[in-house]
Amino acid sequence: MYKIRTYNQISEVGLSRFPLESYEVGPELNGPDAFVLRSQKLHDEPVPESVLAVARAGAGVNNIPIDDYTHRGIVVFNTPGANANAVKELVTAALLLSSRGIFDGMKRVQEMTDISDSEVMAKQLEKEKKQFAGCEIAGRTLGVIGLGAIGSMVANAALEMGMHVAGFDPALSVEAAWRLSSRVEKVDSLEALLKLSDFVTLHVPAIEQTRHMINASALLRFKPGAKLLNFAREQIVDVVAVVSALDEGRLGGYITDFPVPALLGREDTMLFPHIGASTSEAEENCSVMAAEQLMDFLENGNIVNSVNYPQTRMGRGDGYRITFANENIPRVLGTVLSVLADHDVNVIDMVNKSLHDMAYNIIDVETEPSREIIDAISNAEGVMHVRVI
Repeated sequence: MYKIRTYNQISEVGLSRFPLESYEVGPELNGPDAFVLRSQKLHDEPVPESVLAVARAGAGVNNIPIDDYTHRGIVVFNTPGANANAVKELVTAALLLSSRGIFDGMKRVQEMTDISDSEVMAKQLEKEKKQFAGCEIAGRTLGVIGLGAIGSMVANAALEMGMHVAGFDPALSVEAAWRLSSRVEKVDSLEALLKLSDFVTLHVPAIEQTRHMINASALLRFKPGAKLLNFAREQIVDVVAVVSALDEGRLGGYITDFPVPALLGREDTMLFPHIGASTSEAEENCSVMAAEQLMDFLENGNIVNSVNYPQTRMGRGDGYRITFANENIPRVLGTVLSVLADHDVNVIDMVNKSLHDMAYNIIDVETEPSREIIDAISNAEGVMHVRVI
């Protein structure tokens, strides 16, 4: 029986994927094999020795102590793309709202409580409507930084609305490239993208390399009057630098899903309450993906969509399966294979993958490994979380 400890409100659509006969799922389980969570911060949370994996029902994982978990052999999963459409739709709405005085115009109408005659109201609004005028986004240039699941969808949607789209992503994967329209202009540097864009939208993860990617220096390279959209993560933007650029009139506006006190009350900002993925469909998609990835890992040892271990998959056949993580140092795999050979255990198939300073292995063998064999593998230098499935 596998135990899955849940944090936050996880959609039942996903949790129902865990079979009742082989999984126990709940918020306060002792000795859990895995966690499923959304926004729960685990940095100060004690981790039971039993935990093998953590699944975040969402893309960002800054609420999880990745480095610590990695060196404990705990695999951390996320669900990239599961909420991509929800975020894309909100970014599209933000582009339209920020290009014209739509929100201010609607607010003005609601304020006209002293007028009871519809003809008088219409005449008054006719006089005032010029102050809510803006520009059409068709023909304007959208710069997309980060062309992953969300960024590529935003880019394609902007093309359909008649925008010219430029994209920058030095880590563009082959899979992402296939999703991207050939009409997106790929630029070679962040500086080049900033200079030509009327709107800039961010879709990169919050990692050390992207922290304050948009800083005072970057803002100096913006096209005068350009607007910045941040629906990725707060840490990517230096808010102090943004406020300065807004005050000086160099930045035309800041639209973000990550409000902070320094931005309140400004007419040149539009602040959303972190609702990018807040749709029932996105929450369901994320929970389903998280559940299926955990089940595949716990039952088959396969790793898909991990942020700290390499993607590692091998089809199941006859025999028994041994899986383990290890430090990516020489002779670990050789030592394990020697243990199996010394005990006359025949290897049917195997896969070994590494990512940075960690590695992961799946080995299928003909006969069931004894306790002695598993202990010998566990005691090999750098090896952790040995399992027989």
